[in-house]
Amino acid sequence: MKKNLYLFVVLFTLSSFSQNDGKRLINFNLENKIAILGYDPVAYFKQNKALKGKKELIAIYQGVEYHFSSVANKELFLKTPTAFEPQFGGWCAYAMGNSGEKVEINPETFKIIDGKLYLFYNAYFTNTLKSWNKDEAILKKKAEANWKKIY
Repeated sequence: MKKNLYLFVVLFTLSSFSQNDGKRLINFNLENKIAILGYDPVAYFKQNKALKGKKELIAIYQGVEYHFSSVANKELFLKTPTAFEPQFGGWCAYAMGNSGEKVEINPETFKIIDGKLYLFYNAYFTNTLKSWNKDEAILKKKAEANWKKIY
């Protein structure tokens, strides 16, 4: 009986993790399971700039692969991954707040707000960070509500 209960708990736990991983892989902004187009999530906080990660310095958190520019950044991420993951699955924060859409980002256009990483679209003469800054409080609240509907 104990064996069956143990087996059930293990299978249930593994099933829960894989369902969460699948949800993240479907809803996050990933290219070949890689977040932030291979940029180092910790560098935004430690160096206050976007740094491309190295392919040999990776960590996988709940199915999502992150690249790092240094071993120290990778180790820091592994201690508290949720502290460094971008908001809204790495989609454009402005678009998530404005229309609830998943819009690609430019990993070099970002803002740290209350210890959280927000990424923005910036191409073809459109920098959504500028629009975000004009109405940040309202857009942030709407983006959080829209993301809850998606994820």
